[in-house]
Amino acid sequence: MGNIHLLGIRHHGPGSARNVKEYLEEVKPDIVLIEGPPEANELLKWSIDAAMKPPVAILVYRPENPQQAVFYPFATFSPEWQAITYAVKNNIHVRFIDMPLSHKFALEEAKNEASKLENSAETFEDEEIEAPEIAIRRDPIGYLAEAAGFSDGERWWEHMFEQRQEGKEVFQAVAEAMQALRDELPEKDDRTENIREAFMRNGIRQAELEMFQEIAVVCGAWHVPALKNMPKLKDDNELLKKLPKAKVEATWIPWTYNRLTFQSGYGAGIHSPGWYHHLWHTPEDKAIKWMSRVAALFRKKKMDTSVAHVVEAVRLAEALAAMRGLAEPSLAELNEATLTVLCFGESILLTLVNEELVVSDRIGEVPSEIPKPPLQLDLEKKQKSLRLPPEPSYKEYTFDLRKDSDLERSILLHRLAILDIPWGHKTYSSSKGTFKEAWNLKWQPEFSIALIEKGALGNTVEEAAKNQVVLKATEAASLKELSHLLGLAVPAELPSAIESLLQLLDNKAAATGDVMELMDVLSPLVSVSRYGNVRNTDATLMLKIVNSLIARICIGLPSTCTLVDENAASQLLDSFVSLNESIALLQQPEQQEQWQNTLKAIAFSDATVPLLGGYSTRILNDAHIFTSEEMIVSFGKALSPQNEPAKIASWLEGFLKGSGTILLLDEDLWSLINQWFASLEDDTFVEFLPVMRRTFAQFTPAERRKLGEKAKGGGSTSTQKLSLSDFDFERAAKGLRVIAQLIGLKQTV
Repeated sequence: MGNIHLLGIRHHGPGSARNVKEYLEEVKPDIVLIEGPPEANELLKWSIDAAMKPPVAILVYRPENPQQAVFYPFATFSPEWQAITYAVKNNIHVRFIDMPLSHKFALEEAKNEASKLENSAETFEDEEIEAPEIAIRRDPIGYLAEAAGFSDGERWWEHMFEQRQEGKEVFQAVAEAMQALRDELPEKDDRTENIREAFMRNGIRQAELEMFQEIAVVCGAWHVPALKNMPKLKDDNELLKKLPKAKVEATWIPWTYNRLTFQSGYGAGIHSPGWYHHLWHTPEDKAIKWMSRVAALFRKKKMDTSVAHVVEAVRLAEALAAMRGLAEPSLAELNEATLTVLCFGESILLTLVNEELVVSDRIGEVPSEIPKPPLQLDLEKKQKSLRLPPEPSYKEYTFDLRKDSDLERSILLHRLAILDIPWGHKTYSSSKGTFKEAWNLKWQPEFSIALIEKGALGNTVEEAAKNQVVLKATEAASLKELSHLLGLAVPAELPSAIESLLQLLDNKAAATGDVMELMDVLSPLVSVSRYGNVRNTDATLMLKIVNSLIARICIGLPSTCTLVDENAASQLLDSFVSLNESIALLQQPEQQEQWQNTLKAIAFSDATVPLLGGYSTRILNDAHIFTSEEMIVSFGKALSPQNEPAKIASWLEGFLKGSGTILLLDEDLWSLINQWFASLEDDTFVEFLPVMRRTFAQFTPAERRKLGEKAKGGGSTSTQKLSLSDFDFERAAKGLRVIAQLIGLKQTV
């Protein structure tokens, strides 16, 4: 029988990592067994690769359901990582001995299926309260810390292990503490926990059968008593008999320090990975070097921090540690000293220290040669060629789409957005023109699962994005959904998908009789067709669809503007505004003429809803379709005393929509409305007031103020009409070059 060395550790503790490393170097075991998934044993050889830089994680997932996955993160200061790298560097056998995830996933699936058949009340009762012993099993360190009078388990662990060098004795102490906990706790039949420990015991037995003499076992402290006091082999085998099994795969992925924290939802998380990183890499003068890093951070943020501040803060931290009976300052004392001396009592500055140093945004790297899904490899290749490294904190980019490299970056981010991988979030760009895009990029480890999941759509980002668009297009039930997909596909430059979308959109538009739906999809299509040349997109086919939609809208709109209620008319009015802007943006005389003829039919029809008739009249007036005499006749007809006051008010509301500035500048229009108001009887005027107040409320405060001043002054303002003779053409020409640069045009004159 070989010698079995049980090393009970706390995951991601630099003290445990240091003790494990020193213990292994002294004992020199023949084999190292580690609590972890056996499916990842083939990946352990990559741990000493020069390109492998923790924090990293083993990702184990089901290929047919990538969302069913488990991460096993490692930092440099993780005891398991030190055990793995020690074994691989010294050509010592190393393997994981925990419960295979192929069984765990299958058991979870079976449990989920069974829970669907259970009564919901029974399920609620089972999950309502967590037994105290289960909570202790999950955090035995916290329980021991509370027994020792500490409110924080991490602080107790740091005091007991991170700042003390105990050698072999520490693992004996941990084993005794865990044995005492398990003896005191009432036994509970936790099947999954029992299966896990049975697998680990069989892993030790297998090593003994293979005649290894010195067997080192690195596992969570809680499991040490269960591995030390082994039951009969027959009992363990009976427990592991006929377990279901699922197919799984494993790979390495980069991880981040902020994903090692409790706040991220990680069950074995810690509060201060950045601080633990500092402890691991700084065995001497921890307090001085830590405070120097804090000072460097403040100076980077343009805050005055002197050497004297650092010295005073270190002295205060050491004094606090001495008062509390500590051998040296812990993070708590250093934080208090930082708050007092460097932050001048401002806790908001300590938040900066916590984010940048205590937690840190460090991200790891893995070798590119590690087997990965094709889609993930394609993305990594593009990230490297486009110089867009995945980073764990937000980084802002502004792309100039006239540059090939920036255009390719934008295309990649748009394609990932289609695949529901939001690496980049598009933000507002203060730059002028449609050739600028502003993005905020932040990489999340969970994107690796999404890449695996989307791998079924294609082996490259482009292929997967194209197939995703086509798949969603075939499932789209409305023109609005198709239009939205088209808006995603154009900036992603997916020509075959765009062609399919346009064909589907044209077919669905031809089959629909809903004019409002056609109007809703027209605006985004016009924007895409109008600015498609920025991305070198052929807009010919798109313009054909747009023109077809405009023709259908113009045919069906007049009848749609009749017999609708007030709410529907208000919604239709918003669509009118958008449609009018879209047709103006196209700048095609044929469509403008068609639109104006439609507006005439709407404005002159007695059956038209007054709100829409008023707005149609206003558009025609703005386009100078009406002469002054025709405008007076139309205005008088709509506002005739024979009409109901409510209809007159509604017509006037539509006519004045968004026209505050026009009223100030157009003296004829002002005079027309002013004379009508002046002709109203007192009772009629009072009846109109609520509606007119609602109408004028849509104007800006500045417009309302100017209109009031104009009315108070008898209709006169300082605004005057200008003629061509009033312009200084020579002076204006000097600004053309600047304006051309702002809108992205080349100045030729």
